[in-house]
Amino acid sequence: MLRFNGARQVLSCGKRYYASAGGAAARELQQRPVEHATQESAFDYDGFIESDLAAKRRDKSYRYFNNINRLAKEYPLAHRKNEADKVTVWCSNDYLALSKNQEVMDAMKKAIDKYGAGAGGTRNIAGHNKLTLQLESELASLHKKEGALVFSSCYVANDAVLSLLGQKVKDLVIFSDELNHASMIVGIKHANTKKHIFRHNDLQQLEQMLQQYPKSQPKLIAFESVYSMAGSVADIGKICDLAEKYGALTFLDEVHAVGLYGPQGAGVAEHADFSAHLAAGSAAPAHPTVMSRVDMVTGTLGKSFGSVGGYVAASKQLTDWFRSYAPGFIFTTTLPPAVMAGAAAAIRFSKRHLDLRQRQQMNTRYVKRGLAELDIPVIPNPSHIVPVLIGNPDLARQASDLLMDRHRIYVQAINFPTVARGTERLRITPTPDHSLEYCDVLLAAMEDVFRELQLPRTSDWAANGGLLGCGDPTVPVQRDLWTDEQLQLTNADLNANVYDHAAEELEVSSGIKL
Repeated sequence: MLRFNGARQVLSCGKRYYASAGGAAARELQQRPVEHATQESAFDYDGFIESDLAAKRRDKSYRYFNNINRLAKEYPLAHRKNEADKVTVWCSNDYLALSKNQEVMDAMKKAIDKYGAGAGGTRNIAGHNKLTLQLESELASLHKKEGALVFSSCYVANDAVLSLLGQKVKDLVIFSDELNHASMIVGIKHANTKKHIFRHNDLQQLEQMLQQYPKSQPKLIAFESVYSMAGSVADIGKICDLAEKYGALTFLDEVHAVGLYGPQGAGVAEHADFSAHLAAGSAAPAHPTVMSRVDMVTGTLGKSFGSVGGYVAASKQLTDWFRSYAPGFIFTTTLPPAVMAGAAAAIRFSKRHLDLRQRQQMNTRYVKRGLAELDIPVIPNPSHIVPVLIGNPDLARQASDLLMDRHRIYVQAINFPTVARGTERLRITPTPDHSLEYCDVLLAAMEDVFRELQLPRTSDWAANGGLLGCGDPTVPVQRDLWTDEQLQLTNADLNANVYDHAAEELEVSSGIKL
């Protein structure tokens, strides 16, 4: 019996052992990843992409890029694929045509011969060179700030600065204009902090949003000076008033304004105190100005300055902070030396040539007035942008094609997602080199296209209540930022210090030594 009981005891132990071993094996099997490689089909990547592209074609927002080769010695002419096939460019953001300026090109050629094609890497690895220092010094001087930092593009600059602020400043709340550029939207998204979006240029709504938070809570107002697709302009001074009242920093994107506004071309913030900056020249006026009240200014080297790259200008401390922490700066290869040299030359040339800005503005006025006489709808604005409302993506594409094929005029159609559906347009941007003869050819071509395609005129929009200010009698008259008096000035009216090429070298560009 004892043996039997012992056997049962041994048997029982054996069962427990095998049960335990079996449980471990079962658990091991459960923990193993299920092998699907041979049991399922792979995701249809090509099918997904094809379907998505087909949807874009169906809604008429698919874009065709034209082969446009702008000719330095004949601009605003460009040739297409065939060099004998020449067209007139009317939609470039090279607003002052400085990309083909001889001083700019000479500076780039000299730099590439001396320093080669590339920068050698990021500034953290390869360091920087004297041309970097000169460019950042020119930018800081232009905006009358203590520091400036150059990025590979203004898209990168906006993303890097806005995202850094949100990630590093605890409890920051960002207030963003609804028409802000995609780069600012992405930067605010990457900021990963609370945000409010206010109606375009609606400062009453902005103030209501600011009132929700104690003054002690960190805040940032992000906005542009000139909104490129409609040409509308922000009231920078009033936004600074709100920022000071509620304890907010200001982030101003002057991408579509630098080179074009202000006596030295620093942008709309400079233009707001035109007389004071005209008198002071490169120096800061004795009293606070709209430009001095803005905390951060971003801009581009790729539009009015005819090159490529972006930048932020701010206080020495902010600039050093961006330089030290922003991944978009730290981990991006530096712009080539020749690009730096060309951009600096363009800024210096622009500062000395008030007449460039004036000619651009006068050509813009001529085109806007001519289109109005033809009953062709232009979204009203006080800036250099001439947005011709079409209101249909297919017709906008047809209008662009007809201008190119029949009239040898290149104007790109603008559609979703750059603008809202139903507000598609042609965006015309005159330069100083678009003479009145060129303007007259454009006006005749626009009349032909509107007649051929039976596009809605201003009077047609008015009959339907108007859209975006076209045909809407309730919209106040938009006064141009440039006054008649300002357009009568000459380069001789600039302060003599504007002609001084030696901008003060910035300590912050290399790092501040304690």
